Amino acid sequence: MAINETPLESSGVGQGSGGEVGDSGSESSNVRNCDLIQKLRRRRGLEAAADAVVVDGDAKSAAAEDKSEIRSVGGGMESVGESGNKFSDGNDQNGGNGGGSREADDGMSFKVSYRASSPAHRRIKESPLSSDAIFRQSHAGLFNLCIVVLVAVNSRLIIENLMKYGLLIRMGFWFSSKSLMDWPVLMCCLSLPIFPITAFLVEKLVQKKRIIDPVAVVLHMMITTAAIVYPVLVILWCDPAITSGVTLMLFACTMLLKLISYAHTNYDMRALSKSHHKGESNMDYTYEVSFKSLLYFMAAPTLCYQLSYPRNACIRKRWVASLLVKFIIFAGLMGFIIEQYINPIVRNSQHPLKGNLLYAIERVLKLSVPNLYVWLCMFYCFFHLWLNILAELLRFGDREFYKDWWNARTIDEYWRMWNMPVHKWMVRHVYFPCLRIGIPKGVAILIVFFISAAFHELCIAVPCHMFKCWAFIGIMFQVPLVILTNLLQNKFRSPMVGNMIFWSFFSIFGQPMCVLLYYHDMMNRKLNDQG
Repeated sequence: MAINETPLESSGVGQGSGGEVGDSGSESSNVRNCDLIQKLRRRRGLEAAADAVVVDGDAKSAAAEDKSEIRSVGGGMESVGESGNKFSDGNDQNGGNGGGSREADDGMSFKVSYRASSPAHRRIKESPLSSDAIFRQSHAGLFNLCIVVLVAVNSRLIIENLMKYGLLIRMGFWFSSKSLMDWPVLMCCLSLPIFPITAFLVEKLVQKKRIIDPVAVVLHMMITTAAIVYPVLVILWCDPAITSGVTLMLFACTMLLKLISYAHTNYDMRALSKSHHKGESNMDYTYEVSFKSLLYFMAAPTLCYQLSYPRNACIRKRWVASLLVKFIIFAGLMGFIIEQYINPIVRNSQHPLKGNLLYAIERVLKLSVPNLYVWLCMFYCFFHLWLNILAELLRFGDREFYKDWWNARTIDEYWRMWNMPVHKWMVRHVYFPCLRIGIPKGVAILIVFFISAAFHELCIAVPCHMFKCWAFIGIMFQVPLVILTNLLQNKFRSPMVGNMIFWSFFSIFGQPMCVLLYYHDMMNRKLNDQG
């Protein structure tokens, strides 16, 4: 409803010549003016409230509808409040009755905002757990519930285990009783830096043109071979504790991959520099041999050599301290699970390939849960905590040490995501070089799996002093498993199928089976040595 005339203009009162009459007419005019404004305000509030409950599904989204419903039930429509605010200043000026009229208008809007005749069902909606809507919902609450249940169940199991068996932690598994016999392992670790220094001297001789490229390639092959044979011979000779042997082999394999990357990258930079001088390339490739670059590369959390890396501006000391505390906590948790759960299960088991099949399956399933916890703790300690500590101290900028491998749909996708330093090394120094020399893609992938399997077997078999090739077979078995996973995923057309196969074969059956196999073979070896 529109008003074209103001109340004072439409009324002749107040325009007389008498002062008393004019004053009394002005007072009565103001009273009528306030009454008209209040009536107008109330009418507009009622119209806005009536418009708000009209069904308009095409113009409003479901979220806006729910929001307006909550607003209307809770204390009046938003439009009513806005219209009331428009006239509140006028009321304050003309009579100061804005507060009382606002309460009256809120009461009126509440009466008309959500009538019994207004529709409660406005559009087609699916249940949150239906197949069409379940993946569009947030499951944060259910995730929190799973965490609470997981903590509660495992806490009860830990208390029950401690009450039944006591504390089973012993130091003999981690450190040999003949600890003085492990000093060759320490000396071997301290002497390994001689190999990158030798590789640097070879590159310097090539840069000064004292030797040619084929001679440099042969020298680098000798250096890398010696870098892995030397620690293997030390471990086989002194027979250290398993933990010491595995640590030395991991350190030696890391050194080997870094040396291969250093030699390969320098060889490629020399080739690109020569092609640039010949005019075959428009890009400027600078071949430089820097000991500072080599020193930083050997300490940095990467396996791929380059002259410069992205660097952070400063070191966050508090963040490093927090990571170090977490590392100590999770390393202790990992040791507790191994000593308290895994060792008793393994000692009370039989060889999985020689005993009862059902008993072997039961042992594997019983071992799978603590083994999975240890593996997750190992991943978190090394790939997240330790590598980030090292990167922060060296201001190394590229912190992509892993991706979301837990969402992997296939086994090969898992291998591309869970260990990014090794993946980048394989792609850079094995996979694409194979493709460039004409090797088919499938054969190149098979070569990558073969190299990965060989390194896994080397890091386990040498400290255990036996070569049963269980780790090698386990890695190579994943090649047909990749094909099977792809077939099932294409058949069911769901990424969940591949993810479930990955978790089942890799974490539930694969790793526990390898643990049992290596343990019993190692025990048999020790019995044979004693006999």
